[in-house]
Amino acid sequence: MARGELTRLTGSGEDECGQGDCPNVYRTSSGSFVVQGDVSDAFTPPAGEGLVEIPENVLKEAVRALGW
Repeated sequence: MARGELTRLTGSGEDECGQGDCPNVYRTSSGSFVVQGDVSDAFTPPAGEGLVEIPENVLKEAVRALGW
């Protein structure tokens, strides 16, 4: 899936990365979510899965964007 196929819910371009590129939450056309953030090593996830860490304000922004 290409990034252009996702709906970006967060990131006004003025985030801590300085380039408007991370961390972010995206929604897929099927309604699931893709999360972009710093890789976390909090624990080892199952094969085929990964862990990312994103700030609380990014999740709040995503919830607002969805009108929840």
